[in-house]
Amino acid sequence: MLQLGKSATSAHRRYVVRTMSFMGVYVAINVAAIFGAFDTIIGTPVAWALALAVSVPVGGQIWATLSLMREADEYVRSLTAKQFILASGIAMALFCAWGFGESYADAPHAPAWLIYPLFWAVYGAVSPFVKSTNP
Repeated sequence: MLQLGKSATSAHRRYVVRTMSFMGVYVAINVAAIFGAFDTIIGTPVAWALALAVSVPVGGQIWATLSLMREADEYVRSLTAKQFILASGIAMALFCAWGFGESYADAPHAPAWLIYPLFWAVYGAVSPFVKSTNP
């Protein structure tokens, strides 16, 4: 889906530009945090601004995917929606299972933000197998 070749549609090109833009901001904020740029604010009320700042690109990337579905032809829209729905359901089920494992089986804690990379990992895993728009 991140293909930018000559065969890519304008909807796909816009999706790639949007995704790269949002994820560039996401990576920049997280790299800065990893290297200690925000250490002085961690644990203070101002840290909520950092939490929101790193969350905005996540919402933007989801918007980019939904925009692709809106702008693409009927087949791509349907296929992408099916992949998105399957990945969402599987990711939520896996994360709930882990959460119950934390509650009942002393599994180590997983931060809630892991649902986002888990969703995209599952999306990548299920996408090759979703070749039909039929339910």
